[in-house]
Amino acid sequence: MRLIDYDSWLAPFALQLEKRRANFEAKTDDIENRWGSLLKFASTHKFFGLHRQINGWIFREWAPNATEVYLVGAFSDWKPLAKYRLQRQEKGVWQIEISEAELKHGDHYKLWVVWPGGAGMRIPSHSTRTIQDPKTFLFSAQVWDNEPFIWTDQNFKVADGPPVIYEAHTGMAQEEEKVGTYREFTDKILPRIAEAGYNMIQMMAIQEHPYYGSFGYHVSNFFSASSRFGTPEDLKTLVNTAHNMGISVIMDIVHSHSVKNEEEGLSRFDGSYNLYFHDGDRGSHPAWDSRCFDYGKEEVQRFLLSNCRYWLEEYHFDGFRFDGVTSMLYHHHGLEKAFTSYHDYFDGQLDDDAVLYLTLANKLIHEIHPRAVSIAEEMSGLPGITAKPEEDGLGFDYRLSMGVPDFWIKTIKEKSDETWNVGQIFHELTQHRPEERVISYAESHDQALVGDKTILFRLADREMYDFMSKDRPNLIIDRALALHKIIRLITLSTAYGGYLNFMGNEFGHPEWIDFPRQGNNWSYKYARRQWSLFDNELLKFRWLGLFDREMISMEKEYQLLSTPEIYLKLANEVDQVLAFERANLLFVFNFNPDKSFTDYGIPVHPGKFRTILSTDSPDFGGFNRVDESVIHYSQAIPHSRDTHQIKLYVPARTAIVLKRQAIKSVFEA
Repeated sequence: MRLIDYDSWLAPFALQLEKRRANFEAKTDDIENRWGSLLKFASTHKFFGLHRQINGWIFREWAPNATEVYLVGAFSDWKPLAKYRLQRQEKGVWQIEISEAELKHGDHYKLWVVWPGGAGMRIPSHSTRTIQDPKTFLFSAQVWDNEPFIWTDQNFKVADGPPVIYEAHTGMAQEEEKVGTYREFTDKILPRIAEAGYNMIQMMAIQEHPYYGSFGYHVSNFFSASSRFGTPEDLKTLVNTAHNMGISVIMDIVHSHSVKNEEEGLSRFDGSYNLYFHDGDRGSHPAWDSRCFDYGKEEVQRFLLSNCRYWLEEYHFDGFRFDGVTSMLYHHHGLEKAFTSYHDYFDGQLDDDAVLYLTLANKLIHEIHPRAVSIAEEMSGLPGITAKPEEDGLGFDYRLSMGVPDFWIKTIKEKSDETWNVGQIFHELTQHRPEERVISYAESHDQALVGDKTILFRLADREMYDFMSKDRPNLIIDRALALHKIIRLITLSTAYGGYLNFMGNEFGHPEWIDFPRQGNNWSYKYARRQWSLFDNELLKFRWLGLFDREMISMEKEYQLLSTPEIYLKLANEVDQVLAFERANLLFVFNFNPDKSFTDYGIPVHPGKFRTILSTDSPDFGGFNRVDESVIHYSQAIPHSRDTHQIKLYVPARTAIVLKRQAIKSVFEA
């Protein structure tokens, strides 16, 4: 099978697709011939950086434009001394051996790099431990020579089933107004995630980044786990503990760009602007104020592929969510570009080098970890993102369905409740390419940032501050709770591949995310998660959190996301009632803000149905208008020989899930 076999509209672009596959095959053949395997190709971290020897250390760095390179630290009084000058090797490699007495566990060190016309401090490109001085705020590499971590996750396997992902940020996961740690996340947050029923955690902000408020997306040190959250052993303990709970862990990996910072990052590392990045304007991202990698350069390919390998092997991550894939794929980075036709994908703006790198990355990831999960944060809908390389694809397992949260926010902001179109809702939530699996989500961290609002905050706004106590009724809050549950249930139940939730959103976490910065007087007030709101039995937040747990439990029991078929049964745009079947379940949604319907006919195949979940249940803050004990028997529709229906009472702003049950005898029928 090739992409054209899935989608005949791609026929005019057959040559471009064949070129994509040919580039990949040629590169993999070249790697096999020169390196022996892709794994050996992706091994720069085993050569460069600081490595133990019998009586000390050996350090290597790649800096072809440099004229001198020195190792500096307390051992040299932070000055470039001749004793610690690296020796130039072939192909721009520099090397030094240093004794154990001069450099030991915990010591800080940097490089002093000299080039024609200048010099500067640099952190080694392959530093695996980078730490910030709390007084000067400057970063440096740190020797980390602890005893090997003892893993106990040997029997863990990523589940065969689809991912139900809990997106989390270590630093803001605690309720206290501070930076949380890996250890605190392990002790306090992992049990919550396990109890909520999620089977995968997506960890944000793992790679070291100078600015905390960047959410981890302006990476400086690609091989360093951010030290602001703890030690490497602390992060390994987090992953190991999650595995022993049966939860897989993937990380946000940022290969789409790098910080412009020169002393902390890779920019102008050896005085040249094009060591890792494109030269000229192409080397700078016009929207992100960052540097853009040159994916066509073999040294860059090896660096980034080695980075993938390092996190899988050293920290036992189960895969990656690749950030900013759209920006990587196109010369225009997807900026101000509306992808309205197939020609927009193949108009000469596609970066063939980036396509090749991502395909190689996915091949490597799945060679190392066959059950690994790779997800593309990709909004253009490029054909082949999740197809296999031999099918002309890039090899990702899933694409983030980024249009879904945008659709929900746009609908809530711009349309009155009476104009919500159920046919459009179903179309938006179920559209995807025939070969493509997607991760659907109602909202992520993007919708929670300052400048935007979470779904509940947008629906409830200031009423949230005064009327979230269970003993204080309020019509605005009633609407917000009802729509919050409906939106999340229909997003999950129509998802084709997987589902994602950002931590705290499951119980309607209030307000926005605002990291400490000068504009808020460096406050942590909004860079945290208020778990006590869910824990408090007297608050309405608990209703939402309990509903989310029941919804996730339902998905697990009936394997919704593993069932590709969804059968639309009804989309009455006048009544705003939508019904569809999936995995032997019947989903009925009434989006109407004020009309409840009695004896409402839902077309079904003959059978009987029992309610298993209702957003109107008092357990979840509903009004108990649905009698969940009633068994609904289908009946023939008049003047139709083949079609049956069940008749339901469908309250306004309510969703009901019914299970089809076997009929035991002809008498019961």
